[in-house]
Amino acid sequence: MLLTLTTTMPKASDLGFLLHKHPDRAQSFDVAVGTAHVVWPEVSAERSTVALLLEVDPVALVRGRGRQGEGFSLQQYVNDRPHAASSMLAVALGKVFRTAMAGRCDARPDLVGTPVPLEVSVPALPSRGGPELVRRLFEPLGWQVEAAPLPLDETVPAWGASPYVDLRLSGTMTVEAALTQLYVLIPVLDDGKHYWVTGDEVDKLLRAGAGWLEGHPERELVTRRYLKHQPGLVTDAVARLAELDDAAPVELVGADTVEADGEAEARPAPLAVRRRAAVLQALRDEGAKSVVDLGCGEGFLLRELVPDPSFTSVLGVDVSHRALETAERRLHLDRMPDSQRARLRLLQSSVTYRDDRLVGHDAVVLMEVIEHVDLDRLPALERSVFGHARPTSVVVTTPNVEHNMRFETLAAGTVRHPDHRFEWTRAEFRAWADAVAERHGYRVDYRPVGDDDPEVGPPTQMAVFRKVAA
Repeated sequence: MLLTLTTTMPKASDLGFLLHKHPDRAQSFDVAVGTAHVVWPEVSAERSTVALLLEVDPVALVRGRGRQGEGFSLQQYVNDRPHAASSMLAVALGKVFRTAMAGRCDARPDLVGTPVPLEVSVPALPSRGGPELVRRLFEPLGWQVEAAPLPLDETVPAWGASPYVDLRLSGTMTVEAALTQLYVLIPVLDDGKHYWVTGDEVDKLLRAGAGWLEGHPERELVTRRYLKHQPGLVTDAVARLAELDDAAPVELVGADTVEADGEAEARPAPLAVRRRAAVLQALRDEGAKSVVDLGCGEGFLLRELVPDPSFTSVLGVDVSHRALETAERRLHLDRMPDSQRARLRLLQSSVTYRDDRLVGHDAVVLMEVIEHVDLDRLPALERSVFGHARPTSVVVTTPNVEHNMRFETLAAGTVRHPDHRFEWTRAEFRAWADAVAERHGYRVDYRPVGDDDPEVGPPTQMAVFRKVAA
């Protein structure tokens, strides 16, 4: 198995710093199925190429497949694994270039995060979906894709094409992004893994896919194939990706198909879109001009607040510095018009701590936030928002646990996201909101978000608090 990475960036030999591999040395690394070799076919200031060659040990390969409980089969001994790129190459990629994939370069930190011209070659890549699927996976990430089908037998043209392609990618992006995308998408195209997939794979997928997978148009297919179609793991990953992209899990889980015509069936507006629309409408109904998105995450609501000139001041607040950095990238602050940029600020703070910077705003939004707070910390959130910041209006949305039974992807008794500390019924949410309003001098109205099921109510419930005049 072979993969090469080439750059023509200024002083191209600096690729060695980014990869933590010296261009003047050939190196070998032991992996579970054999030995990975790193060599440099060409090194110059103008152009440098690094090659990763995986030499598979057939005995180790059979032992590895035995761990999956497949028993004896001829396929253990006769297969394409020593020759075609697969999850074994991805594992080697992750081990050999682990530090580079993490975006670290202590020797030359100035190189990290800088997009550079790159070319990738994988001469024999299985693609269960053909060249078209290769393009659907890589082109949305900014790559120019050449995926030439390889014949079954060059001497017998009538046999047609094999399920393998000669993949060549070219584009300008960071080395970290290129490596993590290959790490995820090579086994996805092969649609198989040589090792047993456990819950740890969900974390690996989310780490490697951070910043690109959550918004990928084929993220459902990627998630299902990467996790070997295991429903429990897929549900977990889909829910966590939904949180990153603010989309409902129910929208992401479906049949893992490759559509021949490339056209997807028309779908209703996602719940996440309807939720943001409901929050925006509530803010407009309240006449809010200055808005705090408390627990803004990666900025999906901010992206709709900022272009609207009726909101003269928008403050995005989150406890996660990484989430705020992602929000800054998603909002394209460097290219945002000055008129919009002047209205927006991003701030690191916690929903449970009193912060004077949150005082004096017309409205605070807690959109899908309270369920991530431990129940014993909710009084602190209440004091910081309703007791200290005391905006004119507070808009709160949270899942309606009664509606979970309508989600076919959720097992009975489970919550929509593994980080949810609780999910309330409509009665429980009203009891909490009514008590908060009474304690702090607000009145509260309730609105459904999403289709209001006559039996179990809407998927999302909203409370709109308005401060009572003294």
